Amino acid sequence: MILARLPLLAMLLLSPAVAGAAFPPLQPLVDATEEGGTLAPPPGTYSGPVVVDKPMVIDGRGQVTIDGGGKGTVILLDTDGATIKNLHLTNSGDSVNDIDAGVQVRGNYNVIKDNVIDDCLFGIDLQQSNNNIVRRNRISSKLEFGLGQRGDSVRLWYSFGNKITDNVTTDVRDMVVWYSADNVIARNRGSNSRYSLHFMYSRYNLVEDNHYVNNAVGIFLMYSDSVVVRNNHIAHAVGPTGVGIGFKETSDLTIENNEILYCASGLYIDVSPYQPDTTNRFRGNLIAYNGIGIRFLNDWKGNIFEKNQFVDNLTQIVVSGGGTANRNHWQGNYWSDYTGFDLDEDGIGDTPYELYAYADRLWQDQPYAQFFKGSPLLEVLDFLERLAPFSEPRLLVRDDKPWVHTLAKVEVEKKTEEMDAFELLKQSLEN
Repeated sequence: MILARLPLLAMLLLSPAVAGAAFPPLQPLVDATEEGGTLAPPPGTYSGPVVVDKPMVIDGRGQVTIDGGGKGTVILLDTDGATIKNLHLTNSGDSVNDIDAGVQVRGNYNVIKDNVIDDCLFGIDLQQSNNNIVRRNRISSKLEFGLGQRGDSVRLWYSFGNKITDNVTTDVRDMVVWYSADNVIARNRGSNSRYSLHFMYSRYNLVEDNHYVNNAVGIFLMYSDSVVVRNNHIAHAVGPTGVGIGFKETSDLTIENNEILYCASGLYIDVSPYQPDTTNRFRGNLIAYNGIGIRFLNDWKGNIFEKNQFVDNLTQIVVSGGGTANRNHWQGNYWSDYTGFDLDEDGIGDTPYELYAYADRLWQDQPYAQFFKGSPLLEVLDFLERLAPFSEPRLLVRDDKPWVHTLAKVEVEKKTEEMDAFELLKQSLEN
């Protein structure tokens, strides 16, 4: 049932209490809609805030804007089984304490889809809300704020079984999953933000087929065990703290078939896996054209690296503070700097791949020397150290069965990367 309710709207416009307002309020139309009904307001702009406290559908059909007036949250879903779709939500408040958002969800089995949410501090906030669907929304924060002062595109707090899929987010702070389990984050596109996706104390989540470009950090998992991260494209996480995928005290992970390109550090590993007798499994990932392929913050163990491709990273592996990465399991990976042969043509190098720490320790140990990282000067020093080392070099990695042939997708990656960036820019302009 569609409640156009033109007579009611006309009465609202003529009401003394509303006549002075910039836009007519949407709340009376929501209140007049029966439980389980559908509200499709006449095209135009309405004022918020709006509270939905019963199962119903609000369908803007791409022609309705709800303006929060710069105060509070635009729509509060305080119910189960409601649907909010095809709306333009804008101009929330700017209170971080109150989590002023485009949509606050405080219920279960709701659907928020096909909305444009802009000039809202937070996009969609779910608290203690389960089995909701957040799909195909386009979300940005308040552009006048600095990156750290903006809100998150989607925020899950103690929420389970939700599906966050096919959203496009830009110019927000993070997308966060805190104290939440069994959620699916899939096929989202994120750019020009801080953390594309940030986990804290959140187990058993699935992250797949996302596209994250030009963010400070791609994906970071902290104290979040048994997460599956697969088939994601992460690129251009640059700057002093730029990381493709980072891990802190996180165990029992499956990290497979991801593309991590052009980042300051492709992978960042800090005391992971953390739980005794667990492993983290890295398989089939392309780690290419990064400043550092993998940065281990310490000498750790328990990670399994198989069938990954390390292609043209300026430095393949770094272990901060000394030590080695060789206490982890390395087998069957492709290394672009491997200098061995494959005389029996079985696709596996005849000799192991071995990576030693030589003069590159200079830029790791001396902060000011980082300016010269990759320069001819350090390359010459590194070459001389290999010819006649002043001290015994330290073995960082040994792969007994290195691949000698890479996959075709590596060869075309540089060509397609610019096309992906162009497509993302085109989508932003269209939005």
